[in-house]
Amino acid sequence: MFQGVLTKMKSHYDAPIQYYLEFDKEFLHINALLGKEVEIEFFGYQCLNCHLSKPIFRQGFCRNCFFEIPSTGDWIMRPELSKAHLDIEDRDLAFEKKVQLQPHVVYLAVSSNLKVGVTRKSQIPTRWIDQGATSAIPIIEAPNRYLAGITEVALKTHYADKTNWRQMLQQSELTIDLQEAKDQSLEYLPKEVKPYIVRNTKPLHLQFPVKSYPQKVKSLNLEKATRYKGKLVGIKGQYLIFEDQTVFNIRSNEGLLTSFSM
Repeated sequence: MFQGVLTKMKSHYDAPIQYYLEFDKEFLHINALLGKEVEIEFFGYQCLNCHLSKPIFRQGFCRNCFFEIPSTGDWIMRPELSKAHLDIEDRDLAFEKKVQLQPHVVYLAVSSNLKVGVTRKSQIPTRWIDQGATSAIPIIEAPNRYLAGITEVALKTHYADKTNWRQMLQQSELTIDLQEAKDQSLEYLPKEVKPYIVRNTKPLHLQFPVKSYPQKVKSLNLEKATRYKGKLVGIKGQYLIFEDQTVFNIRSNEGLLTSFSM
């Protein structure tokens, strides 16, 4: 049995992607569980910041921490709100400079559809794996989060910026020419970011360890069910896919104290 506070799965780019769950003193190789019966049990909460036994509000944090810590500021979800390049503090300027003032990539990815997104360069390809993207290609590499953010805003008028998680889990891959899509996207870029266009790149393709895709998706609410058992048949994005069409989103359940047994 493996137990502890749930955090998002770590991943390693390979063919297929390799997934791991990390606990306090051990880790669980999730790929090794494919085809096996897995039992998951919920038995409490632990905020990822204050570590207190308080109900999780969002992103693995209790309500107080979510509205106080710098890593959950509005600029995380809306990069165009970043202001560290202007020396303007949101919650913690030192933290915001560390995160915002580093190379960021605006990209196109194929997940449930063709979408645009932003990530730190250091998070490639992890960000694409977490989204369940089957392929992705960089458009620009900006020197800070703000420039990446205004680029995403401009491109959102032409491309989706969110993944339909149900569709992502029900299909293996869409046939989209990413190189052609990137070439088209260059017409929509703000003038100030055109010097940062990434040239001579090819799409990166990702293969997920999925034996079968669900026809109808049933999302597991572990806080209500408290215990679930099923045969694992796939892993995609941050989701575990089970034979009975149940899916469990690891990322959205961060901060839950759980046990995994086989």
